[in-house]
Amino acid sequence: MKDVTYKQLSLAEMEEIVALQQLVIQSLEDSTILQPLSHAELENILENNGVMLGAFQGDQLIACRALLKPDPTEDEHLGVDAGAGDLSRVLYQEVSFVHPAYRGYGLQRKLGERVMELVNLADFDFVCATVKPFNIASLKDKFSQGMQVVALKTKYGGKLRYVFAKRLRDHVQFIDDEIVINMGNIEDQQKFLAQGYTGTQLIQTEDNWAVIYKKIK
Repeated sequence: MKDVTYKQLSLAEMEEIVALQQLVIQSLEDSTILQPLSHAELENILENNGVMLGAFQGDQLIACRALLKPDPTEDEHLGVDAGAGDLSRVLYQEVSFVHPAYRGYGLQRKLGERVMELVNLADFDFVCATVKPFNIASLKDKFSQGMQVVALKTKYGGKLRYVFAKRLRDHVQFIDDEIVINMGNIEDQQKFLAQGYTGTQLIQTEDNWAVIYKKIK
């Protein structure tokens, strides 16, 4: 896509960020796919504990993506699901928004690559995120970045979410075994995750989407 510029966002763009988030939510057939950020959460990212990168066409904000350094004491910390020893060294990939008119140009992926360049990864051991099952675009995005499913559980007051994590200090090794489970089969996915399996890939079957699970050595 031509004529797109990228800029780290600040409180000066708050009104544009909120408007874009609302537009994206209104455009979704299933609004529960996106966990919107409150004004206070956006302020926390922009001012104190994270970064947000915006994509612009001319003066118009058409997409943005955020990273957050979460409070290590927060409830339901994703680092616990990932097995992190020091929760202060866990970074979250937070929400991303793409204007409905600019979907299909890979902006979510490009922002994901660029926003990671704005933080010192030496300060972190894990990058984590959550995605709702069947949010295919976001699932593809996370797997493309080398992130893996480490849990499938309720978060944010009872909403079912995949928990993704990527190790930044070491490489995960797997035994020669893999299992393909339809995404809608929540019970089997949770069973194999509890047995030490990790979701490594999203595939499309004849009539469904499935996740490939492999067991960690």
